[in-house]
Amino acid sequence: MTTPGGKQVVCVSAVARNGVIGDGPRIPWRVPGEQAEFKRRTLGHTLLMGRATYESIGRPLPGRTTVVLTRDPSWAADGVLLAADLVSALAVADGLDGDLMVVGGAQVYLAALEQPGLVDAQVLTEIPEEPDGDVRYPAFDEADWPVVERTEHEGFAVVVRRRAPR
Repeated sequence: MTTPGGKQVVCVSAVARNGVIGDGPRIPWRVPGEQAEFKRRTLGHTLLMGRATYESIGRPLPGRTTVVLTRDPSWAADGVLLAADLVSALAVADGLDGDLMVVGGAQVYLAALEQPGLVDAQVLTEIPEEPDGDVRYPAFDEADWPVVERTEHEGFAVVVRRRAPR
């Protein structure tokens, strides 16, 4: 499925072997080239992230439009668009450039993946480490998400999974 306006919805995350994606507001690894790959995959698209994820970054990322999900109607940040829920975020994204890239945090990934048929693909950077962390990428049935592309890099791999046809 895509957004009502025809944009693809893609979850993009770096995930350690043990499922960790964060330790509080920080990423618990430094892997050369991994963030450059994230930039390459998301440039020119719309990013959807939760408020805590945005605050951990601290600014809109250049070359991308940022939509922040927040339940706090008084929260604001320069250079970002706001949405109170996933449905509102999809409507906002329809008028913006590129596809909708869901980039965190864990609750936002889970909300997107739990919406039947919403997410078209997952672009997961596999980090071959098992760091401590309290934020994990949601579990999913790999049979429902076959690998369509795998690119090996020094110190990580990027795996693209597409939703299996039903």
